[in-house]
Amino acid sequence: MHDLLPDDETLFEHVVSTATRVARSFDYHLVRTPIVEDARVFLRTAGDDSDIVSKEMYVFEDRGGDRLALRPEGTAGVARAYLEHGMASRPQPVRLFYWGPFFRYDRPQAGRYRQLHQFGVECIGDPSPEADVEVIELQREIYRALGLTDLVLRVNSIGTPATRRAYEEALREHFRPHLATLSADSRRRFETNVLRILDSKEDAAHEALRTAPSILEHLSVEDMAHWDRVCALLDELDIAYEVDARIVRGLDYYTHTVWEFEPRAAGGQSTVGAGGRYDGLIEAIGGPPTPGVGWATGIERLMLNLTAAELAPVAPPLDAVTVPLGADGAAACARVAASLRAAGFAVRNGTPGRSMRAALRAADASGARFAVIIGDREAAAGTVQLKPLVGGGEQVEMPVLEVPTRLRDAQA
Repeated sequence: MHDLLPDDETLFEHVVSTATRVARSFDYHLVRTPIVEDARVFLRTAGDDSDIVSKEMYVFEDRGGDRLALRPEGTAGVARAYLEHGMASRPQPVRLFYWGPFFRYDRPQAGRYRQLHQFGVECIGDPSPEADVEVIELQREIYRALGLTDLVLRVNSIGTPATRRAYEEALREHFRPHLATLSADSRRRFETNVLRILDSKEDAAHEALRTAPSILEHLSVEDMAHWDRVCALLDELDIAYEVDARIVRGLDYYTHTVWEFEPRAAGGQSTVGAGGRYDGLIEAIGGPPTPGVGWATGIERLMLNLTAAELAPVAPPLDAVTVPLGADGAAACARVAASLRAAGFAVRNGTPGRSMRAALRAADASGARFAVIIGDREAAAGTVQLKPLVGGGEQVEMPVLEVPTRLRDAQA
């Protein structure tokens, strides 16, 4: 786990505010679910054999003996809230977005921590290919709004659970002769969830994975109709994509369209966001059959990509720092700082008791655009010495009431 330091704040808030703005432009609305959920929310939906449950989920008992979990992902909690709060009675689909911390006992690596932050979107109640493409378009627009234009969208269809059962048998027959040369994790997945072998990073270059049969060859007529419509809509919206038959989801509630966005030149654990249709999820937690589709993107991973591409925003400069000289000057500085903040400016009140030289050195180090210098004489006269700290200019004395206008003019 890691700390989010003040130096990271501007970029973190930039990612969240940009994603929020774009989501709201698509008429999606914020939902917040608890960080702690009943563990059954994830056990029912992910299954004991999934990586999330078997290797990654933090589970504990509370004082009442209930088995709880720190949420490892957002979709199951949002689906639980949709069901628990009767959102099926609202006009469908229900369009939701969320962001916040999630927890996975995962191997830490660049942009991936055991406490991570994600932004996600869920569109619940619409079974159409149009809903799949809407959330893909929303995701792409967030990345574009952030300036990440060199991402590749990779898409696939995994059909329905019935389709996949036949495909899984074909995969087992394909991988069985290669088991001895596959990684231990892939050999485990062969027994528990053979689809996930296709998602293996450790065996990505293995010949058996490169020559594995494609699920697209096993889709039913209905599956293919959904897939063809998704591709046609992406083409109509001029959303570039690549078909990648190795993109899978190892959970039975996933159906039809699945996708990932990743940097074009990156490899390995490079995905910045992934999504899919999950028509069986709400039924898995005890609700009626309800279609849904959504995605999540890692905020830390986005921050890494923005920084690497030199797209991280610069924090806005401090408008002013006061320089108090003398007892009366210190009191006057506190009043002026308060009045400037009330007028919408960011102001740091200087530390009293310093020499002029030390106070101005601290003012320069603050990064502020102006120093507002008030000694006992200025305090008595109702004036300040306004000294530009960036861009040059002369120090001038002016009435306190004129300072906001001067600061505002400098912002223009």
